[in-house]
Amino acid sequence: MDIGISVFPTDQTIGVVDLAREIERRGFESLWLTEHTHIPVHRAPNSPAGGDLAEFYARTLDPFVGLTAAAMATSRIRLGFGILLIVQREPIATAKALASLDRISGGRLMCGVGAGWIPEEIANHGTIPSSRFKVLRERVLAMREIWTEDEAEYHGDFVDFDPIWSWPKPLQRPFPLFIGGNTANTLRRVIEAGEGWFPVGNDPAARPQLIEQIAEFRRMCEEAGRGHLPVTIYGPEPSLAALDELRAGGVDRVVLTLSQESTDAARADLDSFARLLD
Repeated sequence: MDIGISVFPTDQTIGVVDLAREIERRGFESLWLTEHTHIPVHRAPNSPAGGDLAEFYARTLDPFVGLTAAAMATSRIRLGFGILLIVQREPIATAKALASLDRISGGRLMCGVGAGWIPEEIANHGTIPSSRFKVLRERVLAMREIWTEDEAEYHGDFVDFDPIWSWPKPLQRPFPLFIGGNTANTLRRVIEAGEGWFPVGNDPAARPQLIEQIAEFRRMCEEAGRGHLPVTIYGPEPSLAALDELRAGGVDRVVLTLSQESTDAARADLDSFARLLD
């Protein structure tokens, strides 16, 4: 089971280039960057983001810029979006950007995608929040067409374009696009359109249910003829017991989250997490 590292890249914590080098030096498998383009000042009190949010949510660097810099500073580690809010991005340009970065990095890129959880942020990008999962599905399917077809076209309710030429194609075939979420509907989306599942696993009490979901996901993959699609768990507690349980449950990769407090705190976390490496 691989171990990756995730952080909200901001102007107040460890720099992305330094972090990428530290991750590679310590032997971790991957670096993952999160995304929020902005945080609306006014949010509905009954929404998932209606309460106070940590300041770092509003200070995140653009992950495409961050991962490109990380790619140039490293040679081995894999680089991931964890996650890219695809409902806030136009799919033709995003498909080209991902393919370009996969080429530039030498085929080291991975991309987790999600629909977002802050309604006002989603709406500010022109998507009706209640339609976000339908938008996610169509944008993922449209990008897959662009990556796999010389003349790609897609006609849906939210994405619609006639045949286009668009290169480069990703270096990796298929491109490792993982779909985030923890619901039964997420599993169906992965089977239809993804190359892996990227659930959150930060609640130890919910771990038995998550492991049951992984077993169900494996059955669904087999029935659909999809083979082995990797499972990447985001945010479990960094303990040997937790990692052993997830490994036994069929997890392919865990992504541990770093402290946002300071560069020194992030480095201390890296030193602590390195003890978990095989």
